[in-house]
Amino acid sequence: MIILGIDPGLRTTGFGVIEKQGNKLRYIASGTIKTGSETALPPRLKLILAGISEVVRTYRPDCAAIEKVFVNVNPQSTLLLGQARGAAITALVGAELDVAEYTALQVKQAVVGTGRAAKEQVQDMVARLLVLPGLPGTDAADALGVAICHAHSHDALALLGALAPALGTLRMKNGRLV
Repeated sequence: MIILGIDPGLRTTGFGVIEKQGNKLRYIASGTIKTGSETALPPRLKLILAGISEVVRTYRPDCAAIEKVFVNVNPQSTLLLGQARGAAITALVGAELDVAEYTALQVKQAVVGTGRAAKEQVQDMVARLLVLPGLPGTDAADALGVAICHAHSHDALALLGALAPALGTLRMKNGRLV
């Protein structure tokens, strides 16, 4: 299974592609989509949409996962990040991929073992887990972390989704148990 992880951002959106075979994870690719800060919002969102679409065409993932937006002190920043995230999700669902969502806390717990891990710890553990020759950039490392988190969570979610009909009210929707 090939998994695409996305770390959304208005200036820089990170992406990471990994393959999961059994319990083994293999690095395929990672990088960033940069929009700059001088350009108006609509063209920047278009760049994110086009960039993610190109990554999907190039690596043909089976599924995708994206980091959830957190609410920060500045509501305007949160709104802008949400729009960048929306552009990325639009590209993913436009390619008919299932999209799972994880909080930064969930990603850090899956990769480092603690939700309070620093960015440098995430970078280091991503490099170790995927046997990379060096540290990926922070945005790419976060995106790879999202993909790793989904790789660890996917089987459990699929099992719960399969059991859900017997429970009556639970089902799988967009990679989440509802």
